[in-house]
Amino acid sequence: MWRKNFVKMNKQKKISSFFETKPTSTIKRSATNQTENTVPCSKQAKVESPNKENCAPSIQYKQQIGSSWKQALGNEFVKPYYVKLQSFVETERKSRTIYPPPNDVFSWTQHCSIQDVKVVILGQDPYHGQKQAHGLCFSVQNGVQSPPSLVNIFKELEKDINGFQTPPHGNLTVWAKQGVLLLNAVLTVQASNANSHKDKGWEKFTDAVISYLNKNCTGLVFMLWGSYAQKKGAKINAKSHLVLKAVHPSPLSAYRGFFGCKHFSKANEYLKKHGKDPIQWGSL
Repeated sequence: MWRKNFVKMNKQKKISSFFETKPTSTIKRSATNQTENTVPCSKQAKVESPNKENCAPSIQYKQQIGSSWKQALGNEFVKPYYVKLQSFVETERKSRTIYPPPNDVFSWTQHCSIQDVKVVILGQDPYHGQKQAHGLCFSVQNGVQSPPSLVNIFKELEKDINGFQTPPHGNLTVWAKQGVLLLNAVLTVQASNANSHKDKGWEKFTDAVISYLNKNCTGLVFMLWGSYAQKKGAKINAKSHLVLKAVHPSPLSAYRGFFGCKHFSKANEYLKKHGKDPIQWGSL
């Protein structure tokens, strides 16, 4: 009797096992997940970003900052506002075109060390046109037409600096390499949408940059053009630095005091008095 029952149970087991779902290999599933999470950057760009330049994650910005600047500003990178800011920019790049490209956001720290800064020119936010912004305020990449404000800067230089000739381009990198810090208050922007990254945290970060220079350097020249820049530089110590103010070089205001301000020659005179080499403004 027991033998008959055993045979019956064994047959039932074989029949039922036929309908069971075979388990998937754990190793293969793991390998598949790993592959999905390591999609090459070029493939991510096709799916997530309308601009190939946006591929590099903004969370890696710290790696692109000049070493002297990174050392001086190190505490800023771990503060909650900055972590939140970088998360915001990274998210923006996944669905929108953001300027400048990731590798250029901190280009202003790569051309000279923080100890070699001589002149600080403050801007507001990057140009929002295609291939314009590259991390230096008022400057544009080679091959791009100079914007109206930069054209007016060149006009003032022609009157202020003997021998200056307006260059056929608007790239001011040569100035940056001489110690001219071309700093925007906001370091990123959506394409075709001015001030789109305003009040996201960049202002606090660039305030920290200005504060460091103000407190730890002497004999700097700050050029503050327009009410926005003047408000941002309100705490600069005029006893330790030369603070030059004028209206913005925009065509809307340049004729109300920017033309004729002679900031560039005044800056060089001040630098010489403090034992520093003047800026070769015409070396563009």
